[in-house]
Amino acid sequence: MKRLFNNFTSNPKNDIVSGITVSLAMIPEVVAFAFVAQISPIVALFGAFVIGIISALFGGRPGLISGAAGAVAVIFVQMIQEGHAKGLLFDQPVENMGYFYLLAAVVLMGVIQVFAGLFKLGKFVRLIPHPVMMGFVNGLAIVIFLAQLGMFKENKKDYAGDNMRKTASKELVYTVSDNEVKDKVSNTVLFTIEGNSVINKATNKEVFVLSDGQVYDTNTQKVVFNASQDGFYSVKDKGVVKTWMQGKSLYTMIGLVLLTMLIVWGLPKITPKIPAALTAILIVSLISIFGGLDSVNVGEFIRDGGGAGLNGMAEISSKLNVFELWSSLPFNLDTLKFIAPYAFLAASVGLIETLMTMNLVDEMTDSRGNGNRECVAQGAGNIVSGVFGGTGGCGMIGQTVININAGGRGRLSGVMMAITLLTFILFADKFIEQVPIAALVGVMFMMVIETFAWSSFRILKKIPVSDAFVLIIVSAVTVFFDLAIAVFVGVIIAALSFAWSSAKKIRARKRFKADGTKVYEIWGPLFFGSIQSFNSKFDINGDPEHIEIDFIEAKVADHSALEAIYILLEKYEAAGKTITLKHLSTECKDLMRKASPKFDKVIEESVDDPRYHVLSGILDTEA
Repeated sequence: MKRLFNNFTSNPKNDIVSGITVSLAMIPEVVAFAFVAQISPIVALFGAFVIGIISALFGGRPGLISGAAGAVAVIFVQMIQEGHAKGLLFDQPVENMGYFYLLAAVVLMGVIQVFAGLFKLGKFVRLIPHPVMMGFVNGLAIVIFLAQLGMFKENKKDYAGDNMRKTASKELVYTVSDNEVKDKVSNTVLFTIEGNSVINKATNKEVFVLSDGQVYDTNTQKVVFNASQDGFYSVKDKGVVKTWMQGKSLYTMIGLVLLTMLIVWGLPKITPKIPAALTAILIVSLISIFGGLDSVNVGEFIRDGGGAGLNGMAEISSKLNVFELWSSLPFNLDTLKFIAPYAFLAASVGLIETLMTMNLVDEMTDSRGNGNRECVAQGAGNIVSGVFGGTGGCGMIGQTVININAGGRGRLSGVMMAITLLTFILFADKFIEQVPIAALVGVMFMMVIETFAWSSFRILKKIPVSDAFVLIIVSAVTVFFDLAIAVFVGVIIAALSFAWSSAKKIRARKRFKADGTKVYEIWGPLFFGSIQSFNSKFDINGDPEHIEIDFIEAKVADHSALEAIYILLEKYEAAGKTITLKHLSTECKDLMRKASPKFDKVIEESVDDPRYHVLSGILDTEA
């Protein structure tokens, strides 16, 4: 308790100032990330407030800033789109169903993170090599950049003036020939086609409308079939159809994006005391509003179906009735199967980015955080955020660095960031709707430029080929798959590369004693990767009757090594020869005697035996 109190009172002035500064930098970034995930900015800001204050109060790294981060947002994009489509297929269709699936996924994500902390998995972030971290950062920057290109598209309208839905054909429902629509089985004519109208033959009334290869129900104005020359097919909704901007709207978008980037780049060179991103958004917004420019703003984007979820603090307040908020979500196994893969990936990516950020703060402040405690706090924050209608998040590298550089060291800095963010949500949510999309895209483009590790191009020829390969692979997998898989792939490749290089280091020097005993002096680690090379050193048939294997410069590391030595003993015994194992450490001897009593007969005790630890203690320290 005393330590917690000291974290709030040791540096209050700097923590308060840095917390407010970070909140100003947090707002544009969180709002921009909301558009990456295609959710309402208020949902993202509310989630950033909840996650930020819980992790600040209970996390394992004072000074670390958490919020609705892009690393997590990009994972949920496809799930939200598919969720919208699933909602339209219900018996009672639900608009923006992807948002409710998002809430469930965020809660499950938090549960996974809490269990990761309780089972002390935070320590394993130490196994992530630096090339994997660089590839992770580069891949994240590329993914965010590609997501912003989607903002240069606009929704295509259908015949009724609504957003056109992209639909994929499934099975054939009706056949079509000579403008007659027939039942596939009985070949009975059910409808006739007159121009773009599909007429019910029995009632002689228009029931469907044909437009751009799709069949719309005249009552609901929803796509019910895809039309082709041979018939009508059932459909699967694939989201809104988008087309690239053209003409004046495109040029206006590009101009405002470039202006935003110029301000973000140039303002810090004039004065670093003014938050560049927020200033750029304000200036570009004022130019767009008072200049009467034809530029899509946040409010129009939301109303046009670009963002799902709660659109204002008043609506959030009305939805604090949890049962009402979650009433649209079907609680069944299908929902769990749908959200589980996304929740697991988001939890993994969130923890990886958070723990990587925590390690960075440890280096900057020359102190030590508690990784497992941070995992639990991040999970709890996501659970609470999801339950009450907010999005998921994790530790944010950029905001954390801003906080540390501004003097924020204690928990008060994170608390102040969250409180300032809440104040903005309560009293200024309407102003967000006036912000041009172009301003947010410009901020994100500048963040991509700052996030990408440009030094990786310079060092590719200076680092080992295996590390360069890992860096490139992680970046590529991040772009084409996702961040969590990329990190796992990178760690596996790096581990295999290390195992291969270590396996080649096994050596054996051979000499004879005066009594004719042949001695094999082994150097290097004896483990699964070096077994083949180890076995090739021995000449069982050509060796004399007495053999010694000296492990003074070797370590018996795993079960494969034990098995290799055991088989070697049996082969020498079968050849009628004796073998002695010398200079094994206490840990190695215990390991071998536990594996088989036969080792006890061939191990020679000596005062010269080395004393080192083989495996114990490597992963027992707190992350």
